Amino acid sequence: MFRRLAAPMLLGTLLGLAGCSGPLSTLDPAGPSAATAALLWWGMFAAFSLVWLAVVGLWLYAMFRQPASDDPARARRIEKRWIIGGGVALPVVSITVLLAYGIPAGHSMLPLPLDKGESLEIHVTAHQWYWEVMYPESGIALDDELHIPAGKPVDVHLRSADVIHSFWVPRLGGKLDAVPGRTNVQRLQADEPGSYRGQCAEYCGVGHAHMKFTVTAHTPEDFEAWKRQETQGDD
Repeated sequence: MFRRLAAPMLLGTLLGLAGCSGPLSTLDPAGPSAATAALLWWGMFAAFSLVWLAVVGLWLYAMFRQPASDDPARARRIEKRWIIGGGVALPVVSITVLLAYGIPAGHSMLPLPLDKGESLEIHVTAHQWYWEVMYPESGIALDDELHIPAGKPVDVHLRSADVIHSFWVPRLGGKLDAVPGRTNVQRLQADEPGSYRGQCAEYCGVGHAHMKFTVTAHTPEDFEAWKRQETQGDD
């Protein structure tokens, strides 16, 4: 029985691991915020895989063990142990460990105040069905593309002109909603130069699937050169 199940389980595991990379994979991080989220995911995956293995092991033990003696007092003691251990201790320990890491991890993703000049501010307004991008310091305006310097925090100020959208660059950070009448701020940072795909992650109408954008991270020198080129082109 176990030999027959081994091959499909191994194949399923390999197929699952193959989906851990790619332009829209949250498990292939390219920035500190995304790396924190990926580490949290892998920690949860490992912990609950152990729980799953323990449950399967107990199920197999219950299926194949030899019947014990019918001692009511002993049976009650065993029941109490399972209730306290599996119903109280295990959930409390699991949730405590998760919160002990999850709360500081979530705090580290917040756009906490920085000294002036340490972060780049970009204004992004979501429309049905495109992204309007504005650089307030230079007046550069783009559609469906952001350009950022690698290795520097970028604060994206999100707004919506119509319905609720969700700004998401999986390899750089988590999702954040763009809500009409409200400005939400997300901090992104790319560790290395490259191109990163983004997507609206909130259904916003018939054109939702096509509401994509790209984030291009440049070296600091190339980013300054790109800004000069864009501002000269507008003159």
